[in-house]
Amino acid sequence: MTNPQKPPKPEVSMSVIDAIYHRRSVRDYTTQKIEQAVIRTLLDAAVHAPTAVHEEPWAFAIIQDKDTLNRLSDNVKELLAHGTDPIHPPSGNHTQDRFTAPEFNAFYNAGTLIVICGKPLGPFVISDCWLAAENLMLAACAKGLGTCVIGLSVTALNTPEWKKELGIPAEMTAFAPIIVGIPSGETPPVPRKQPEILTWK
Repeated sequence: MTNPQKPPKPEVSMSVIDAIYHRRSVRDYTTQKIEQAVIRTLLDAAVHAPTAVHEEPWAFAIIQDKDTLNRLSDNVKELLAHGTDPIHPPSGNHTQDRFTAPEFNAFYNAGTLIVICGKPLGPFVISDCWLAAENLMLAACAKGLGTCVIGLSVTALNTPEWKKELGIPAEMTAFAPIIVGIPSGETPPVPRKQPEILTWK
């Protein structure tokens, strides 16, 4: 019995530690479309993440159709504006106003949205999916791409209507929506606090 053919290993353009320190949450993209081969490389990196008892509970929805992304963005804003998003309840601040403004695009005009979904296989499904998300984002950084997690879209993506349109089975949950694209400019680093160490025995 022959082993299934594996995709070629991607060309590494930076070390892992460099990717960790250079990764940014990019919120401004060019209109250039990401090729399928590049997306497959990112997915291959994602599925090499650690996974509890080797269950590999993840599955992926890739959306590159502009009309679909725009309609999804409008739905995200609608849920926020009407206060029907339980994850992001109305806060009455300027940030909420910005997210619901007519010109705001929930995906920052990126041409690709990768949604990491989890199968109901055990207590560590969410953790596994986020480990896969980090692998994907670091791989994208190493290839010169920008990424950003769009938590605002989680509620919309888990509605029956969007699950049906995107082919996400009802029993699965969309956990990690990540936009991917070519940054339109530089994203400066954000300072981080020093690690808070509770115990070091």
